[in-house]
Amino acid sequence: MQSAKETIWEVVYAILPLTILVIILQYTLFWLPIESVLQFLIGVVFVFSGLVLFLMGVHIGLLPVGEMIGSSLPQTGKIWLVLLISFILGFVVTVAEPDVHVLSGYVDMVSEGSIGKWTLIFPVALGLGVFVVLSMARIIYNISIKWLLLFGYSMVFILALLPGISEEFVPISFDAGGVTTGPMAVPFILAFGVGIASVLRRDDKSADGFGLVALASIGPIIAVLILGYIYS
Repeated sequence: MQSAKETIWEVVYAILPLTILVIILQYTLFWLPIESVLQFLIGVVFVFSGLVLFLMGVHIGLLPVGEMIGSSLPQTGKIWLVLLISFILGFVVTVAEPDVHVLSGYVDMVSEGSIGKWTLIFPVALGLGVFVVLSMARIIYNISIKWLLLFGYSMVFILALLPGISEEFVPISFDAGGVTTGPMAVPFILAFGVGIASVLRRDDKSADGFGLVALASIGPIIAVLILGYIYS
């Protein structure tokens, strides 16, 4: 019960400042129609309810299950299975990520259908899945995250600077890297990585269990840039 109260207050602190700001601006600068204000307030209630339920679900379900899966897989002794499940989980949570659907929907709308919604979602999910595999391989083989980040972002800037890419894909690619670090992917990937690190790297699991999201988010950027070369 205490956890539920903390979650509710956490959501209140997140939503209340924006709500107050919009109301102040409404009666000082904007003076929007009353119907729009009512729609905003109803939306705030829905967002509040949804966030409370979502965060409670994350703490009750996603985090424990993600960590249990991560701690169970290495015990099979099959590294290929660990990496395969890592890819599948990375792909699936990206397809389920609401932020990815929002971005792909806007890209579809702005491009007037030339870049379809699923045309963007699948490469983004594929890129994140591949880099989740690299993140887990880093834990398994004790690879320094500095070298993987250097390698990943070097690829990003080389692909972005090479001639021939459709220019609109460069900003889309960086947005794709950002939206994959959303409320579905982050809790599960972090919990999954901490679970694997707790079994394989007991001496330094706190260091190995983090940095996964930073590394995994490079994959969607590279995937969308490659998509830009295909489109061009």
